[in-house]
Amino acid sequence: MDSVETFLAYSIRLEEDAALRFDQLADAMQTGGNAEVAKLFRQLAEYSRLHAKEARARSGSRDIPKLSPIEFEWPDIESPESAAIWAIDPFIGREEALQVALNAERASLAYYKEILAATQDPEVRAFAEEFVKEESQHVAELERWLTLHRANKPLPVDP
Repeated sequence: MDSVETFLAYSIRLEEDAALRFDQLADAMQTGGNAEVAKLFRQLAEYSRLHAKEARARSGSRDIPKLSPIEFEWPDIESPESAAIWAIDPFIGREEALQVALNAERASLAYYKEILAATQDPEVRAFAEEFVKEESQHVAELERWLTLHRANKPLPVDP
């Protein structure tokens, strides 16, 4: 990553893609009658929208490049935090859904760690360190949710 502006453009896109995928998964769950998992995915989409908003706010007065979808170069075929599309199965269980979300957050964490390890730019390094810390918290939170689920306890998204 050669500039903070590019880093932020990627970060914003990553979170927007995550929100879009979680919304798609939530829609599929709702259509399939799996309201519990739909609610979970919808909440995760909201979290991703919030993270995108935070990334935009961090840009301040910087001129963030407007990249087309094909201009982004991701480590895999999609942005790292896009949840697995196979999870669109309306019969997916809550534990599987949580695991899909956890895997997406782990991929995002790995992505930011790779940037942190590779960058020579001190500003990008500072931002990458912040994002690694945030994604680490997201991973820890989803691990906590999985632990709660496995103990048959309510999750934070439950009423």
